[in-house]
Amino acid sequence: MSEDSESDSSRSSSNGWLRQLGQSLAGPPRDRDELTEILGEAQRNDLLDGDALWMMKGVLNVSEIQVRDIMVPRSQMVVVERDAEPAAILPTVIESGHSRFPVIGDSRDEVVGILLAKDLLRLALDENGEAGFDMRQVLRPAVFVPEAKRVNVLLKEFRASRNHMAVVVDEYGGVAGLVTIEDALEQIVGDIDDEYDTAEGAYIMRQDANRFLVRSLTPVPEFNRYFGATFSDEEFDTIGGLVMHEFGHMPKRGETVVVDRFQFNVQRADSRRIHLFQMAVLPEAEGA
Repeated sequence: MSEDSESDSSRSSSNGWLRQLGQSLAGPPRDRDELTEILGEAQRNDLLDGDALWMMKGVLNVSEIQVRDIMVPRSQMVVVERDAEPAAILPTVIESGHSRFPVIGDSRDEVVGILLAKDLLRLALDENGEAGFDMRQVLRPAVFVPEAKRVNVLLKEFRASRNHMAVVVDEYGGVAGLVTIEDALEQIVGDIDDEYDTAEGAYIMRQDANRFLVRSLTPVPEFNRYFGATFSDEEFDTIGGLVMHEFGHMPKRGETVVVDRFQFNVQRADSRRIHLFQMAVLPEAEGA
């Protein structure tokens, strides 16, 4: 079959389910809830598959989600200092696996630019080595966005400016966190994993003796092995599902719940799911 024939077949198939969907409607949807119900009915009638329905709902939701709901909080930002020597920067870049880093001056409220990890490659090729590296020469301008900006607007701006990261500021101009184009796209297509996300230990990251960052997608058996816990995985596959059940509702960033001897604080969440917890291991008496 030729490429033109395959393209015609694809268009015909797409137009087919659109026609069927249109024929099933008594009239145009009157509000978003009715539109969502119509899409759900189309999926139940095999006009849409589950993934397509999920993405359509995501597209509808991004106009309701604010940047503050998906950003990486200020305390969890991986940053590098403007005046740091390359020898001090490289371990941070290698350990985090990120490709872009906010560069700060005297504090996290002073973001002076963005460093691309690829710009450090010249260290390996430059005969002068560290002596020839000048942070100010490789800095890219930082983009700042308010916490209240809608995610659909942010996506449009990312596309127009070709930026992949923005620094989020609060109403007083202080740095509240950062957001990437990946964070925004995940609201439509779901979690986007890369080689660093799937690396061993990526689900659970130690901060200090009793505090950890725990991804909501951490499998319950892996959580149990790491912390010596005994949670059942019969009802919930992930720690996020288990903790959300304890909340009894979809929690917002900053909400906390204690489960057994573990205190879970929501670090990243949107209107549909939790992304990341900061978890503290409590003394036996507190967690009992």
